[in-house]
Amino acid sequence: MRCTPYLLSDDGLIPNHPALPLLVYEGGLSLAGPDPAVIAEETFRRNGWGRSWRNGIYPFHHYHSTAHEVLSIVRGWAKVQLGGEQGITLTVAAGTVLVLPAGTGHKRLDASGDLLVVGAYPQGQTWDLCRGTTAERATALANIRRVPLPDTDPLFGETGLLVELWLNPNHQQSEERR
Repeated sequence: MRCTPYLLSDDGLIPNHPALPLLVYEGGLSLAGPDPAVIAEETFRRNGWGRSWRNGIYPFHHYHSTAHEVLSIVRGWAKVQLGGEQGITLTVAAGTVLVLPAGTGHKRLDASGDLLVVGAYPQGQTWDLCRGTTAERATALANIRRVPLPDTDPLFGETGLLVELWLNPNHQQSEERR
């Protein structure tokens, strides 16, 4: 398994998170079993991320200003744009897990016909749907600053790169200096 952090910049429409990196866990979940979605749901629940859902990724730029989100590709593949028009484009396949800090834009550009995604949110957080309009921007920026850090990594609980990069005060201070 490989985990790559991406600190995405505000592009004027999609704010992304000013301090927390997007985390991409390639091969984050082993999905062997009759229902790979259940593996993702149980892993997230066990690690304090709930309110899970099954679907895909919207084909338009959007983000959540009131919650962090985890997305697990449990079947198929998708080409996604992360961070808005000026962000990054990745092709993700079954087993890949994306941990998006509040404000991180995401959009499906292409996908296999069998794509299935399981998503979830840290305990106590409720998502909204923002599309990067100027009318929602001030409220969204204020919301993003108020979203509490999760207590755990959705894959590894009290360990994992989220704990190291998001919850370690020493790391957050070094990120702010960049």
